[in-house]
Amino acid sequence: MSIITFWNKGKEQVGKTLSMIAIATYMAIEHNYKILVVSTSYKDKTIDNCYWGKELEKRKNLGIFGPNANTYMGNGFEGLIPMMKSSKLRPELITNYTRVIFKDRLEVLKSFDGALEDYKEAVNYFPDVLTAANGYYDLVFVDLDDAVGPEVSNTILNQSTIIMSTLSQRMSSINEFMQLQEENELFKGPKVLVLIGRYDRYSKYTLKNITRYMKEKNKISTVPYNTLYFEAAEESAVPDLFLKFRKLKDTEDRNYLFMTELKRCSENIIYRLQDLQMKL
Repeated sequence: MSIITFWNKGKEQVGKTLSMIAIATYMAIEHNYKILVVSTSYKDKTIDNCYWGKELEKRKNLGIFGPNANTYMGNGFEGLIPMMKSSKLRPELITNYTRVIFKDRLEVLKSFDGALEDYKEAVNYFPDVLTAANGYYDLVFVDLDDAVGPEVSNTILNQSTIIMSTLSQRMSSINEFMQLQEENELFKGPKVLVLIGRYDRYSKYTLKNITRYMKEKNKISTVPYNTLYFEAAEESAVPDLFLKFRKLKDTEDRNYLFMTELKRCSENIIYRLQDLQMKL
């Protein structure tokens, strides 16, 4: 049972959320994990657009891996707040406030959608919700948003089992992260994995060159930019696309590269979790 937090420094568009969704969806399909995706954003529809909409509403009681036994009782994270305030939240109750994507495999606790003032108060409950979720799900994927504030953000990063530091291929982004590693002990440790989002293999800043430049002993992961994926992420079609991609056999197909990199990224996460567990 582990918390995997996707983080990036600043407002640069690095594809953090969509990278997390791609990895979580892949792992939910290919591995026998019960995964929860948590959005810490305010009124952000990125995850919603990936998974549900009119099409999902039509089939929400079926699920893709069988009947959906989930009883949706509230509006995501907002629905959990009353129980948090009254100290009545039990780990197994969280599933009643999630959207089920794959039965017994993948669920989503959607972003806060209420008043901004209520969100500013609610963010203080995120660490406790994640702790509770970690007692029920095998993997809790967290999309960490700057809007939660530095104090809550630091709490979540410290309680995370793995931090996926999501960078772009821009040299300034890489240098900024390397500087952060010099200044902050948290980002030097084994719990940190580097992820290049929206990766372009035709850039001169290739994975090999970045690895050499950063002198990174640990494997750097990438989520390549994929046109079909980014289109599906706007059309609530990500689950169907990934099930379709499973059938790819042509190694020259650019979609095959996309799935190969997701496989490698998933393996990096699993190996790191196993390594950290052995050191406990």
